[in-house]
Order: sequence, then structure tokens, then C-alpha cells
Amino acid sequence: MKLRTALLGAAAALAFAPAAHAERGSDGEVKILYYQAVSTLNAYLSSGTKDVEAGSLVLEPLAGFDQDGVLFPRLAESIPTVENGGVAADLTSITWKLKPGLVWSDGTPVTSADVKFTWEYCTAEGGGCAQGAKYEGVKSVDTPDDLTVVVNFEGPKPYPYQPFTGGTAPILQKAQFANCLGAAASTCTEQNSKPIGTGPFMVTDFKVNDVVTLAANPNYRDPAKPAFATVTLKGGGDALAAASAVMETGEFDYAWNTQINPEQQAQMEAGGKGKFVNAFGTLVERVEINMTDPSAELAEGERSTTKHPHPVFSDPKVRAAMSKAIDRQALVDIGYGGAGCPTCNLVPAPAYQASENTDCLTQDLEGAKALLAEAGWTDTDGDGIVDKDGKKLSIVYQTTVNPVRQDFQALIKGWWNEIGIEVELKAIDPGVFFGGDAASPDTFQKFYADVEMYANNFDGTDAEPYMAQYLCDKIPGPENQWQGENVNRFCDPAYDALVKELSVTNGIEARGALVKKLNDMLTKDSNVVIPLVDRGRFSAQSNALGGFVMNSWDAELWNAQDWTRVK
Repeated sequence: MKLRTALLGAAAALAFAPAAHAERGSDGEVKILYYQAVSTLNAYLSSGTKDVEAGSLVLEPLAGFDQDGVLFPRLAESIPTVENGGVAADLTSITWKLKPGLVWSDGTPVTSADVKFTWEYCTAEGGGCAQGAKYEGVKSVDTPDDLTVVVNFEGPKPYPYQPFTGGTAPILQKAQFANCLGAAASTCTEQNSKPIGTGPFMVTDFKVNDVVTLAANPNYRDPAKPAFATVTLKGGGDALAAASAVMETGEFDYAWNTQINPEQQAQMEAGGKGKFVNAFGTLVERVEINMTDPSAELAEGERSTTKHPHPVFSDPKVRAAMSKAIDRQALVDIGYGGAGCPTCNLVPAPAYQASENTDCLTQDLEGAKALLAEAGWTDTDGDGIVDKDGKKLSIVYQTTVNPVRQDFQALIKGWWNEIGIEVELKAIDPGVFFGGDAASPDTFQKFYADVEMYANNFDGTDAEPYMAQYLCDKIPGPENQWQGENVNRFCDPAYDALVKELSVTNGIEARGALVKKLNDMLTKDSNVVIPLVDRGRFSAQSNALGGFVMNSWDAELWNAQDWTRVK
């Protein structure tokens, strides 16, 4: 049995052309703006993109994905395949070889023990690892010598490249995190704020939810890189201010996720100080439906848990009506222009995994009203809000503070009002919403609302771990510090069985067919997830910043070691 090259990504190391650096640190400071402020640099404690992105400057995986979605080695010497003997012929294991001579930023050697520990860290009971799906199906990790890592799977794993790859699965230093297993993970403030890494930079100061200051790693494996001596990564503000800070004032070199409307984009680009960079991948803006009851009348620890199913959304007709009521093209027109397209899919790419799911693209308000009526929701008192058994259909709809998202909220609220649903809007600071603080009532994982809206994507080109996020055992709750990835609290044994089938299915076409089925189960078949817009990653780059390459398949800061100052 052999793996298809297209599925594997790359069979050999990707060679990058060296940047013309005079010497490490010769280009001074680079300033980066993430309007969603960073709350941790440990990707295993946050599903928030801003935390993963910031952490990627310091912590690295064995392999990453380039701008074309091709797997390339970072800490690994090469990409293992069946052909080169790195992947077992029966697909039950993969063997990685570390590059010789790698050291952490503190000068100590990187060994296979660090890699094995990373798996132990993420899978430790009570730890609430936010990236648990990356290690689904791993039975054990062996370390026959200091440079060799053998990942053993519970059965054949046709796509064995999920563990330790991409920005969401970096390697942690065992010596630093040894006392941070399980429930202790979130208490390790120093480790999570100043992780010792192998990346081009190391943390010198971290003010939570404010600013991260970094310096060039003196032990980085390329002695000529990075060109920048220091990095200032500032958080806070909003997308419009972030874009302006690059495109108009020139205060920053790069601003992430500059989600502003098309008219504002054109006005800023006309100034000539920078450009917007865009690339499509798997990023989808969606509405997530809470399948559990978030009522504040429930006891703390029972709100939004599987102990209490949602009193309204347990009926699939209600969820379907809410999807039918939305005009997705109107959302694209007002929010994204050429940087977005309407979608009904949770997985819009690559093409072999994208379902022929287009019914939702046509708004159908009358059809939505009919579905609500079939479900027993009618307006008995003529106030415009449907009711059933004496209770109004009233929901709380939350998202982050963001001009485009507030526009989306207003439009969607209007459409839902038209079909008789009363909607209360809630906007939460993005640093809090995506912060992963188990004590906060306002995180997207805790989901103390009926519906919430945000964007998400997956590393690389294989959707298996993304689909695995919706397994029954990935539901957030107090027992896992609210860190589970299944924010909807969706649980279907048939879905779990199909994910398991995907994990042992070989061949790009067969795997794609299963991903399509899983996508449909979450979207058009159940409307537990209501996709809205296939979003291009859209950020602002100063004309004074050279070497930046937009990447929609991994962290946007993936090649920060190659950035230079344009003189």
C-alpha cells in the first residue's frame, strides 16, 4: 500500500532561497499589529488564531505548510513517506528524524524526548488541550535515540501528518513544561507567557492582552537569520485602526486580519504606503449553533453543558429556517468584496474535499417561515415574534467587536426578525472571546449564548483533524477547563463512526468523499454549523517590509525568519 503524493504534500525537503541578509539582527525592529490581543503563546491552551500566530514566532513543529499547502520540514530533517521508509508500509507508524545540532533558545539540545513529551502534554487527562484533534488516533510515541521519533497509531493512518505539524502543533521543551501536565497546564503562567523555543525569535517581555516583545534567537539554526533584531507585536483596537496603522500612518509594518469593507480598502491602498495581501484557503466565517441550554437560570457548571439540551435548537427545522433566512451574497458584498465568496460549506477547499452544497446560496424567507410553522412556532399574538407553548422564540447572538461582524449581526438579525425570531446582539472583545480563559463567561468555548459567529480554518490540506473537532469527546465543559474544540456540543455516534472511517481510509478521492459527507452532516443535513463566507486571509503589509509571503494553510507569520527591511 502506498500513499499518494498529492495527499502527502511533499516527498522531500522544500528548499528556500536564502534572503540577502548582511547579518542577524541588522534590520532593527519590525512592528506587528494584531487587533485581537494575545493572551498566551502556548497554542495548546488556545484555539484562537492570534495566540497560535504569535506563538509561531517562538515555537515550531516538526514540519509546516508553505504558501501552496505543501508540507516542508522545520525541525525534521525531511518529510517521511512510504517510499523513503519513513512511513510504515502498513501505515501504522511514521518515523521522524530531527535535524542534527538543533538547540533551544536557552542553548540546550532539542531531542526526541521533547517531541514525545509534547504528545504527553496535549493528551494528559484534565489538561483541556485545545489542539487534541491533532493527536487523535496516536497510540504511543517511541524515542529509540535522541534524534528519532516514532509515532505509532491505533491502526492504519493513511494521512499520518497531523501530529507535530503546522502552527497549531508545535514542540514544547520538556524541561520547561515538565510540571505543567494535566490540570496544572493553565497554572504555568511563566511557561505559557515565555516559552523556550526553536523559532527565529524569543520572548523578552509579555504583557497579557497587550504587547509581546521579542528578540532574535541567538541560537536559531540559520546564523544569518532573522534579519530583524526585535519584534514588537501589539494587540488591541479594531480591524479599521489596524489597517490604518500600516496603510495610512505607517506606524506598523504588518497588520493581521484587516477585515474592513471594500470601499475602505480602496481608499487606503490609494495612499501608496502599503498593500493588502490576500489568499484563499479554508477560512470560513460561520454561525455556530449551541445545542445545549445557555440559560443563566441554570447553575454554574451546568450552563451550556450536555446535561441540558437546548430547548429550541434541538429541533432541526428551527436551525434550517435560520440558515434559509440568510442572504450570503449580501454579506460578501458589504463585508469582503473580492476577499470573500458565499459558501454553504464548512470545508470549502481543497476542491477534492469540497461538497456540492449550494442550496443555501439562495435566500428563502418564505421557506424559513414555513419551516418554523412546521415546528410549531407561530405568531399567536401578532407582535411579529413567533411563539410556542407560551414562550417567545428569543435568542442571544454573540460575536467579536469588529466593524464587519457588527454589520453582519445587524443584517442577520434583520432577516431573523423577518421570520419571527427575536434577537439580542452581543459583541465581545476579541482578546477575551478567543482568549481561552476558563474563568471568563465570554469565551467562544464556554458559549454562554444561543448562537455565535466567528471564522476558523485548519492547517494544511487534509481536513481529518478539523472534522475530528466535532467528535462527542471534544465537547468543552468544566471537566476539561472549557478547552474542547466541539463548541456546538454536537454529538452523533454516526458522525463519530465516519470520522473513524476517515482515519483509516487511503486514497485522495476516497478521503475527499468522506470529508464531504462529514461536512454535509454538520451543515445542510443538520445546520448545526451555518457557513456564511469563504474568507480569504486578508492582511496589510507595509511597502517597507520585504520577504513577507501570505500563507492561508499555516500561520501567516510562517516565514518571519525571512523578513527584511526594504531600504
